[in-house]
Amino acid sequence: MSSDSPVQSTRIVLASRPDGEPSADNFRIEAANLPSLADGQVLLRILYLSLDPYMRGRMSTAKSYADPVEVGDVMVGGTVGEVVESRHPKLSPGDRVLSYSGWQTHAVENGDHVRPLDASAAPLSTALGVLGMPGFTAYAGLLEIGKPKEGETVVVAAASGPVGSAVGQIAKIKGARAVGIAGGPDKCAHVRDELGFDAVVDHRSPTFADDLKAAVPDGIDVYFENVGGAVASAVFPLLNTYARVPVCGLVAQYNTTEAPEGPDRLPGFFRSVLTKSLTIRGFIQTEFVRALQADFRRDVAKWIAEGKIAYKEDIVDGIDNAPKAFMGLLAGRNFGKLVVRVAEEEQGGDGFSCRWS
Repeated sequence: MSSDSPVQSTRIVLASRPDGEPSADNFRIEAANLPSLADGQVLLRILYLSLDPYMRGRMSTAKSYADPVEVGDVMVGGTVGEVVESRHPKLSPGDRVLSYSGWQTHAVENGDHVRPLDASAAPLSTALGVLGMPGFTAYAGLLEIGKPKEGETVVVAAASGPVGSAVGQIAKIKGARAVGIAGGPDKCAHVRDELGFDAVVDHRSPTFADDLKAAVPDGIDVYFENVGGAVASAVFPLLNTYARVPVCGLVAQYNTTEAPEGPDRLPGFFRSVLTKSLTIRGFIQTEFVRALQADFRRDVAKWIAEGKIAYKEDIVDGIDNAPKAFMGLLAGRNFGKLVVRVAEEEQGGDGFSCRWS
C-alpha cells in the first residue's frame, strides 16, 4: 500500500460523558482518513481490541490516575495489530505488534511505541489477556503486595475474569489455598472445575456471606480486590490479622453517581485496619512494569505451557459491537477475557491452539 493513498479507519469515539451506566448514546461510530506515514511510523491493521473495566473511568472527568478521553476522541484500549506499511527500520509489513491504538480498525503509530509479538508462541489475543495487562496485573499485585505464603488463604472476586482467574491460579502455584467469588453457576463451575480453585462462592446467592464464611474456615490472609461493594463488605470481617489487600479495581462502584445509603462505615473500616494490622494498597499495574515485566512473561508463559494456568476468552466480532460488549462487561455479562476481533488474521499466522476459547 502506497503512503500516498489515504487510508480510512472506522473508529468509535466518545460522543458524550455518561451519567451512571454508559449507554449507546455515549458512543459514536465514524470514519476518518489517516495521515501519511512520517519517518519512524507504522500503519497498523487492528486485529484484536481489549475491553477492560478501567475504560469506564476514562469516560469521566473525575480525578484519576490517567487523563480522561476527550469528547470526540477515539476510545482508548490495548490492541494487537498487523503492520501494513512501515517507515520504521525494525518493523516490516506482516509483523504482529502490541499497541495502544484504541477502538478503531486502522491506526498510525510511532514504531518505537509498539511491541513485536511472536505469533508462533501463543495466540495473538493472549497478548491482551493472560499474557498481557490483565495477567500482569494479577502477577504483580498478588506477588508484590499480597505476598501469599504456603498454606495461606487467598480470596479473589471476579474469579472467572482475566485478572481474578490468574490471581487464583498463581496463588495455587505458590502453595496457597485459592477461594474464588463469581456470579452464577456456570462461572462458579468454571472456576472450580476448570481453573482448579479450592473453593468458589456465588455472590448472587442469598446466603453469600454465610457461604463465604464457610469456605474460609481459617479466615482470609490475602484478598485481591477487583469489585468492592457488597462483595467487599462480606469479605472484610473475615480478614485475618496481618492480612494483605491489593486493590486493583472497584467495578461495582464505577457507575455510581452518589454515596451509598446507610451509616458511615469509614470509622469501622479504620478500626479494623488498626486492630488487625491490615495492609491495604491500591496499585496501577504500570508501577511494576520496569521491575517485573520480564519475570512475568517468562513465568506465566512457562506456567501455561506446563498446564498450571488456564484461561478463557470471550470474543466478540466487529468493531461496531464494541460499545454493547463494553456495557455488558460493566454488568458482568462477559465470561472470560473480553476481546473484540476487529479483523481476521491472515493465514500463516500462529499455529498455537488456545486451551480455552
